[in-house]
Amino acid sequence: MKTNIKTILRKGFGILLVSGILTACNDDKFFLLEDRNGLGSEVVWNSEGSIDFHLNKTYELIIPKWPHQVIPNRWEIHLANDENYFASEAGHAARALGINGEALHNHDVFYVGNLYTLNYGSNRYMDIARCNNAIKYIPESSISEDAKRRFLGQYHAMRAMVYLELVKVYGGTTLVLKPQDPQNLQAKGRASARACFDVIVDDLTKAVDYLEGVTYGAGDWGRITQEAAASLKAKALLYWASPQFNPLNDPKHPYDAARWAVALEANKEAYELCLAKGHSLVADYAQIWQTKGPANKETIISRSYSASLPKRGHNEERKNRPQSEGGAPDRAYRATWKLLQAYPMKDGNRIDQAGNYSYDAVMFWQNRDPRFTATFAYNGSVYPLSNKGTNRVQWTYVGATVDGIAESANWGVYTKKFTTPTLAASNVPVTNDVGGSGMDWIEMRLAEVMLNYADCANETGDMATAKNMVRAIRQRAGIEVGNNDYGLGAAAGVADMRDLILNERMIEFAFENKRNSDLRRTRRWHLLSGESLETIRIELQPGVDAATLNAGGRNSINVEDKTVYQENFRMAIQQQNTGFGAMNIPEYHNFYTFHNDYVWRGVDIYPTVGWAGGTFDPLDN
Repeated sequence: MKTNIKTILRKGFGILLVSGILTACNDDKFFLLEDRNGLGSEVVWNSEGSIDFHLNKTYELIIPKWPHQVIPNRWEIHLANDENYFASEAGHAARALGINGEALHNHDVFYVGNLYTLNYGSNRYMDIARCNNAIKYIPESSISEDAKRRFLGQYHAMRAMVYLELVKVYGGTTLVLKPQDPQNLQAKGRASARACFDVIVDDLTKAVDYLEGVTYGAGDWGRITQEAAASLKAKALLYWASPQFNPLNDPKHPYDAARWAVALEANKEAYELCLAKGHSLVADYAQIWQTKGPANKETIISRSYSASLPKRGHNEERKNRPQSEGGAPDRAYRATWKLLQAYPMKDGNRIDQAGNYSYDAVMFWQNRDPRFTATFAYNGSVYPLSNKGTNRVQWTYVGATVDGIAESANWGVYTKKFTTPTLAASNVPVTNDVGGSGMDWIEMRLAEVMLNYADCANETGDMATAKNMVRAIRQRAGIEVGNNDYGLGAAAGVADMRDLILNERMIEFAFENKRNSDLRRTRRWHLLSGESLETIRIELQPGVDAATLNAGGRNSINVEDKTVYQENFRMAIQQQNTGFGAMNIPEYHNFYTFHNDYVWRGVDIYPTVGWAGGTFDPLDN
């Protein structure tokens, strides 16, 4: 049957692979070239200006956007996790967590893409095709060698970015490394994880070499730098060493400790290169996302936005803000109770550890890691918005109104990490393609490079380096040294530190789209099974009248006094939709499988082991 599928391939998968060439030519009149392979024309590749034009569109397609800004078909599967309430309603995110009684099946995972259009997220092989054309034709062009190296470094890095995301999702994918002729397709099958990582690391090694000495002007902010390529290479080698691809207890695929040593060296080099290039942690954790462009020394890879330029803003701030300040809160930014409990106390100790502070589940915000207050607005807390400064107080109890506008009745906390205190409520929504938030999306920042380095150091027995990296991040957060070394003293072995680093990533990168990948990389995705997806709401005590509080009665409430607080409010745990149950994630979901269209239109594309009809094992060589 697979032989017969080759006929379909000419019409289907062939389009998938080649459409990056054809559509790119037709996307703009600049690229309407007569020859079938279009982008090989001298008109394009012998001009730095035209290459820049092509490169800009490639950045537009490949550099990640705000995760919930654009959600192509079923991408919500890759956004589901245990830190937010996104999966609490019906949909593929709920199925990814297995909370609605219906598991994912073979046709559900569309990350590779299923549309043949030049749109973000539609077709990852279209993105790869653009890079393949550049990598093929730029060396043959007449532009200067310096320009060739500058361009090639960026294209190699972005091709690696796409393949890394594909291999994270599927384990092994079709490797397409040169422009394809629809009459003589060379692309078929699924390459092993090892083969995919060989390509990814090779691309990034070349990118690091090509981008040495390359600098960009302010107008090119967001271009891939040498340190960005090195950090991506280090991240790729971290994944190759991690349990997703290097399981500890799999007789069929023996554990390879040497991978961690290679990853450690790459991560050490990336970290040191970032420092040498002038990167540093933003001094105030609360200002990371409010600091744009070159002023943000923590940024390694980002996508820039603008609230003043047409089609350059976004509505993510609106999804975070309360209704009284122009918001339409989205459950993707609604914290789970698990995330709220994950933050340590002010001295770095876990909430269940003895230390300088005691945790109180009623007064859950008190004496916590300062990142808690920087990230969340709780009932009765100061939440500056719309230039109202510290006079603005956020109330989150059921029935609360602010300035006569009802807030969402079931939100116990708001996420303020991605909001701008000076942005007026009237300017929060994008209107006629202008406005909204101009906050940059930061895909990778120095803190991630540091925690990647810490992970590798821990796995190779270098506990001192692992703790140094985490300690620096906790010091920046404002955690006190306490009597337990910022909470690090209790981590006495590799397993302890492994757990601490994973939890540190959860809180440091809350809502930054890291959690899903982190759980799958560490093979802890399926260990969520049995947990419930829970959030909180703040209810009024019986006899307390919301109208009286809204009219000003709340102004005299000292929310930091437990006795006074409990006279008025109580916390309730809120479950997801009625009929939903505990999470139920099969272990084989560490690797997803391709959707049916991709399988049956391709040559020798088989489902992943564990899935229906699955025979492809990504870890086989």
